[in-house]
Amino acid sequence: MRKAGASVLFVLFMALLQGCYSFRGTAVPAHCKTIAIPVFEDRSGAGVAAFRAELTKALVNRVESQSALLVIPSVARADLLLEGVIISFSDAPGQLSSMTERAVKNRITLVVQVTVAERAKKVPVFTHSFVGFAEYPVGNYAAQQEAIRFSLNQIIDDIFDRLISG
Repeated sequence: MRKAGASVLFVLFMALLQGCYSFRGTAVPAHCKTIAIPVFEDRSGAGVAAFRAELTKALVNRVESQSALLVIPSVARADLLLEGVIISFSDAPGQLSSMTERAVKNRITLVVQVTVAERAKKVPVFTHSFVGFAEYPVGNYAAQQEAIRFSLNQIIDDIFDRLISG
């Protein structure tokens, strides 16, 4: 009976401690309330200007809708500045046919480098490269566009997670 009482007491104690844990792992300093996100730069050489705008707009929408940060257009008035550069874009064979040795699937790979800095202190919060990728059947334009969107969404998810979760 004594063991049962000690076990119950231990379980209750652990349940109380569970409520004390905090998920304060954000990369954003607590005093920062606003962020500016200029249109991403494209150094990939792919020449697809739509990537820049689509990536920037989707990230702005995500930050506005799912965080406490206020996205403002003025870099000069923002607490944080998030700058992004599309480093590379490739559309290369991803899976070869065993019979013909020709590509059956192509692989889209996007690499984006992001720097978040605290503007007032001119201190980088983080700089990180993010990779998004997806495969699609060769010769299928609609599937290619879907693979590009999927890759962009992977990158947006990863940037947002790094920004908010640390």
